Amino acid sequence: MKVIDVDAIANLAKPLVNQTAIEIQPYGQIVKLPNALSESVCRKSVENLNQLLADCMALRDLYKKHHWQLVGATFSQLHVLFDKHFEGQTEIVDEIAERIQALGGVSVAMAHDVAEMTLVPRPPRGREEVPVQISRLLHAHEIILREARTMARQAAELGDDGTNDLLVGDVIRPNEQQVWFIAEHVVDTPLVRAD
Repeated sequence: MKVIDVDAIANLAKPLVNQTAIEIQPYGQIVKLPNALSESVCRKSVENLNQLLADCMALRDLYKKHHWQLVGATFSQLHVLFDKHFEGQTEIVDEIAERIQALGGVSVAMAHDVAEMTLVPRPPRGREEVPVQISRLLHAHEIILREARTMARQAAELGDDGTNDLLVGDVIRPNEQQVWFIAEHVVDTPLVRAD
């Protein structure tokens, strides 16, 4: 009869924590994939998309900040709308990050990296009035839309149809719609009186 070392067997199930290794692909490096695009085209698209990714992540988080910190008469409707837009930006972020990876790049992923890269101005930590929150969101959308349009034209000129399609269909159109939905909340409409 064979003696079983129960402790040795149990050690096989023990998680190997605190592992370290070298990065297998440094940020900024392209791994050439067989995607029928040149490495220089992939590099330019990845560079553009990482900037846009950082800005969309900043906007996404701005929506969540304002969702949590809302006050006032429009709280309920904006609380729901901001969360819906947060979810929409989360989808956009995922699409951009996956496109970066598909081009052989490495997507920016951590909050401290996003904070260093983003063009979206940093808001104060505290709570602000609703019109100020909406103005911040609109400004961030405008930054993203301006970038995405420029990047879409560059991608088209470089023959990167996949990136162009992503920018137009998955970034520009949804951001335009979000702008429309929130901009309507800061229109100074006259009070209608029934006399």
